[in-house]
Amino acid sequence: MLTLPIKKKWFDMILSGEKKEEYREIKPYYEKRLERKVNFCKAFDGNGYYILFRNGYSSNRPTIKCGVILTKGYGKEEWGADPNKKYYILKILNVEEIK
Repeated sequence: MLTLPIKKKWFDMILSGEKKEEYREIKPYYEKRLERKVNFCKAFDGNGYYILFRNGYSSNRPTIKCGVILTKGYGKEEWGADPNKKYYILKILNVEEIK
């Protein structure tokens, strides 16, 4: 299962249901992690495409487990995307677990 760090502001917005997408830059680093682990545009089906989002790096950091689909496109500025910049978009379908 892929684990990605995330800032507290975005973590809290995903947890509350306010933020429905998380963005990652289109770079080789994320190509390896996202394109090889999460298939593009295949809907979460209850058996896979989970991603863990962790707020911080400490041993007791809050963690949420989300079902996602992966696309590429332009994100929303209010959710942290830069204008006119293309991203990997992790569309959050559900939050399964909170640690």
